[in-house]
Amino acid sequence: AEIQSLPQIGSVDADLRTCYAEQRQKQLSIEKMKGALDAVSCQVNEARKQLRQKGYAKVDDEHAKKLIEVKTMLLAIKDIDSYEKALARALMKFHQSKMEDINRSVKELWNKTYKGTDIDGIEIFSEHQGETSAGNRKISYRVVMRKGETTLDMRGRCSAGQKVLACLVIRLALAESFCLNCGILALDEPTTNLDRANSESFAQALNEVIRHRRQQDNFQLLVITHDEA
Repeated sequence: AEIQSLPQIGSVDADLRTCYAEQRQKQLSIEKMKGALDAVSCQVNEARKQLRQKGYAKVDDEHAKKLIEVKTMLLAIKDIDSYEKALARALMKFHQSKMEDINRSVKELWNKTYKGTDIDGIEIFSEHQGETSAGNRKISYRVVMRKGETTLDMRGRCSAGQKVLACLVIRLALAESFCLNCGILALDEPTTNLDRANSESFAQALNEVIRHRRQQDNFQLLVITHDEA
């Protein structure tokens, strides 16, 4: 019974062949790994030879120096980014402050100059229009007129005389806000398309400008006109 329970000779041969095939595969894998290890060893030895050359004598010091430069550059970029954001906020605050000054002057000059009753006042309206591809803010400007609680764009809704007067008032307001140290204020045909009442009131507004600028040593007002009045 024990003899009958032993495996057949044929099955034993098949198992041996399988074991020999697996042994050959393992041996091939071992040889490949040895070849790869030899290649890596050669590369390591070559790298060591290069590191012993004169050009790599101070490689650690050079690496440390470049690492410091990179870290410093990253910190500088971070600081510049913070400064850029702070500058953008400061510019927007300055823009808002200047627009308030300009519109204050525009309102004052318009009320002193314009003698009609259909427009209570004008102002420059600024509106943020997104950013350019370079990241700069785009701002559009338009002149609006106000009557009571109603505000409308002035373009296309005013007469030629109102348009000329608005341009003159805005230019004077800009000069008062941005050109405090500018010595020359030149006006070319400022009374064109203005009726007599508005021309006289505009002249009075110019007198106010002269009175405020009288203490400025280099101030000169040049008016180029054919209006004899």
